[in-house]
Amino acid sequence: MKDDDRYQAVRSKDARFDGAFFTAVRTTGIYCRPSCPAVTPKRENVCFYPSAAAAQGAGFRACRRCRPDAVPGSAEWNVRADMVGRAVRLIGDGVVDREGVSGLADRLGYSSRQVHRQLTQELGAGPVALARAQRAHTARTLLQTTDLPVTEIAFAAGFASVRQFNDTIREVYAATPSALRARPGRHATSREPAAGIPLRLAHRGPYAADEIFGFLQRRVIPGIEETTGVPGARTYRRTLRLPYGTGIAEVHEPRHGGDGAWLDCRLHLTDPRDLSTAVQRVRRLFDLDADPWAVAERLGADPHLRALVAARPGLRSPGAADAEELAVRAVLGQQVSVAAAAGLGGTLVAAYGKPLAASDGGLTHVFPDPGTLAGAALDELGMPDSRRRALRAVAEALAEGTVRLDPGADRDDAQQKLLALPGIGPWTAGYIRMRALGDPDVFLQGDAGVRHGLAAVGAAPADAAAWGPWRSYAVHHLWNAPAPTAG
Repeated sequence: MKDDDRYQAVRSKDARFDGAFFTAVRTTGIYCRPSCPAVTPKRENVCFYPSAAAAQGAGFRACRRCRPDAVPGSAEWNVRADMVGRAVRLIGDGVVDREGVSGLADRLGYSSRQVHRQLTQELGAGPVALARAQRAHTARTLLQTTDLPVTEIAFAAGFASVRQFNDTIREVYAATPSALRARPGRHATSREPAAGIPLRLAHRGPYAADEIFGFLQRRVIPGIEETTGVPGARTYRRTLRLPYGTGIAEVHEPRHGGDGAWLDCRLHLTDPRDLSTAVQRVRRLFDLDADPWAVAERLGADPHLRALVAARPGLRSPGAADAEELAVRAVLGQQVSVAAAAGLGGTLVAAYGKPLAASDGGLTHVFPDPGTLAGAALDELGMPDSRRRALRAVAEALAEGTVRLDPGADRDDAQQKLLALPGIGPWTAGYIRMRALGDPDVFLQGDAGVRHGLAAVGAAPADAAAWGPWRSYAVHHLWNAPAPTAG
């Protein structure tokens, strides 16, 4: 887009571009999302930035009305498999806060200087600035939704000192932490851990909530997941294995049917330092950074998929809250039904999962880590020896780091290494790539549900070549296609 095109998007309050770029107004010193409801500034007073961090680095503060720091992430980073896309996903997962820029660079296989240069060139900000912007947003969330002391919030958000925290909040929000906390409309929870942290997880465009909640409900593994309520008012709950502790995420199906701009979520964390990481993992699970308009434009233009796309606007491609867990679940799902795979998962969790300090409803465990499964007999599963060997092979590769499935993993490399493991075929590797690595362009050609969907719409596997870079979404549309007409 050129700047004049961006300005037209701002004039029309076009929410499709929220997160794709940010608008800064020189006369006010404020930056906004494109859909900000405030009066549109004059063109000569406006400049544009590719990231919130870049706008903050230029001295602009976040708009209090549209909260540009809370927009969905750009869908571009889901599509891109290059170094910049991988870096953005890792920074979102909190790697810079935990491991520093050198740790980020090591994971990417580049020097720190190269990483800084390329991020600055494309996003207008280096890894430190991008992580700082994320820390500021985390701090604002904790200030406005909890009664934790300010000092605890500073370190929970990832700041190295209270002074750094105070300076950043003043720069980004033009307010002290105490003033930010005292603003009207704050909905703080109790300091009791059971109260959790309430969040609104933003998404763009229509959201096919019934389909994604149904998809997750059919695959619930007892002990680590549960779904309560009826369609239209369901709550999906699951445990999380996080860098500093464990957590429980609760996500509520929107009663408005997905026409709103967010999903209501509540996080219960044993360590508040895990907040930003937990948020990103829930966002990936529910595919909240997708661009449904771009997907519909490409897939809806295909004569085979047009009716499916029109019938389910905003259909998402669910990711994974835990990539390593998803890889194990993919092996459990080989050549068995969805229900049977969930049952095997429940047996695995009961035998090898880590118990929570206290059960919460039907949630009792965290999914077993790869190191535990690598050395396990797995006799409880009653699976053929070949599948047990495959499961152990995947667990060993993950535990040893031979296969990496973190947000910054090279997708092609991970898929090839998975295919080299005993018992891992194209379907399993593709399913892991689609969900664990969040690749929006995977076509599961050998999947039975995909074959039925192709037959229902009169398409052939070769037609999928025209559906990129959104073939993962095409797979979900085919899975939701009506049964093929007899004869």
